[in-house]
Amino acid sequence: MVEITPAEHTAAVKVFGERLPLAERYVEHLATSGMERGLLGPREVPRLWSRHVLNCAVVADLIPASSRVADVGSGAGLPGLCLAIARPDLSMTLIEPLERRVTWLNEVIDDLGLDNVEVIRGRAEQVIGKVDVDVVTARAVSALSGLAGLTIPLLAGSGEVLAIKGRSAAEEIEKAAKQIRRLGGKETTVVTAGEDVLEEHTTVVRIVV
Repeated sequence: MVEITPAEHTAAVKVFGERLPLAERYVEHLATSGMERGLLGPREVPRLWSRHVLNCAVVADLIPASSRVADVGSGAGLPGLCLAIARPDLSMTLIEPLERRVTWLNEVIDDLGLDNVEVIRGRAEQVIGKVDVDVVTARAVSALSGLAGLTIPLLAGSGEVLAIKGRSAAEEIEKAAKQIRRLGGKETTVVTAGEDVLEEHTTVVRIVV
């Protein structure tokens, strides 16, 4: 079992509610087969709850009810699987180019019995026009200047991008502003999620298209 601190447990109950057992099972997958297959390093295991799973899951608060969501470069399911567990009303599509990661994601989805998630193997630019979504999410994929071109076109002219970022979010927006506008981004802001739940809130760049 991955250890969870009392503060993390309190936050996890607020975020996942009755679906907390699914979140716990997902964390076990991350700590075992996820680490064994190189989806994340051993140093990350003690920080799985706070730094990864809860950090991603609170972004669910920013997504409208019953949205169709694409998660670009899903990797170990961060944030895609966290959102699918926290919000069963969402219809999630995980986009991931690497076959070994796709295999792992499908194994975890089957084990957790998640019926609101599908995985597409491919790069984001290869699935433009093949997905019909309202929201695109991403975490640790690339700087915003590169990420804009991978995410905005998936929205086909309307919706929003939610990119989980760190302290450099405002700086990245400045550098990517021209490209975001050229791609159809109408409004780009830095928003936060999880202030009332986490010790350190999650910083998100929101691009409205």
